[in-house]
Amino acid sequence: MENFKPYQDVVLLHDIPEEDLYAGDVGTVVERHDVPGRETGYSVESFDMLGNTVAVVTLAASALRLPHSH
Repeated sequence: MENFKPYQDVVLLHDIPEEDLYAGDVGTVVERHDVPGRETGYSVESFDMLGNTVAVVTLAASALRLPHSH
């Protein structure tokens, strides 16, 4: 399981249609949430091409991955 850092870019692994976010979209980690007995969660902020916030969602670490070059 990844341990994402604040302000690190991450990629969504699943669609979140109610937030207009889809697998492959990139967001930025803004906060980590540790709850005993549960998977680590992260608040992730997504932006449009102009830098405006589109959504802020809280997701389990397993719903995210680091970007890669291919």
